[in-house]
Amino acid sequence: MDGTPLPRTTVLVLGGAGFIGRHAVAALLAEGLDAHIGSRHPGRIDQRLPDQARACPRHQTRFEELLSPEAWLARLEGIDVVINCVGILRQRGRETYDRVHHLAPAALAEACRRSGRRLVHVSALGLERPARSRFLRSKRDGEAALRASGADCCIVRPSLLDAEKGGYGALWLRRVARWPVHVLPADATGRIAALDVRDLGEALAKLALRPALATREGPAEFDLGGNHAMPLCDYLASLRRMHDHRPALVLPVPGWLARLGSHACDLLHVTPFSFGHWELLRRDNCPRHNHLPALLGRTPRPVGASPRPSGASQPAPAR
Repeated sequence: MDGTPLPRTTVLVLGGAGFIGRHAVAALLAEGLDAHIGSRHPGRIDQRLPDQARACPRHQTRFEELLSPEAWLARLEGIDVVINCVGILRQRGRETYDRVHHLAPAALAEACRRSGRRLVHVSALGLERPARSRFLRSKRDGEAALRASGADCCIVRPSLLDAEKGGYGALWLRRVARWPVHVLPADATGRIAALDVRDLGEALAKLALRPALATREGPAEFDLGGNHAMPLCDYLASLRRMHDHRPALVLPVPGWLARLGSHACDLLHVTPFSFGHWELLRRDNCPRHNHLPALLGRTPRPVGASPRPSGASQPAPAR
């Protein structure tokens, strides 16, 4: 070594003002990396960003328009690593599941391959089983495109995310947990291993620091989850115990009615509950191997109330 300092790594966080993205930006800055923020409306996001991130360079990125490698290449000038945190819960106009979750990431991966950039792609758990939801199928197609791209990339699959602030789904679940009555699908028996979104942001920053992300077989794949896996009813009870030790009354709703309700929520764009979520809640949605502790180098932050009340059974560990 001649003593010359190595250049700082510059990371473009796509969806950098969103729930996952802004925590990734904060973690990158804490690691001493240079963070750029990609957003649909880069001039409107100051109120969403942590204070230290408001001076970060910004780039307009509308995924429904970035469907070719050529469209991405100009946006990657000066960038070493891309973290893609973009996802949509519901379609709006040209923002379709296929464009946002599949075609744009496929074009981005090809652009990264051509230009030698590394790519960290945030996907979702539960895609290996058959699914009818277009949301889940588009996520699965996006992963397949990355595997076929030949890019130096990895796929990150987080479980359900929790946070005190921000996040449509996380805030909704914390609000529902406070209600005295929990109306839940009777067939929502699958286990979830919720994790703190700050831990996900830190894990993404750790991956951005790696000099290589792919393996000989293709993209490295990281399933991430929290310390404990439990059904939705137990997870809500755990959130509730942070504020009220009186248990809520649980009213099970028949599965067929919950499915109709999920379609209604998708149609009306109300609540985070969707047909895709209904499908996921009916089966275990936990990491096959939880890479989060190894990436963090520590135990993940606890989510919900801990310990459980005396005499209650402990949830099974995430698998």
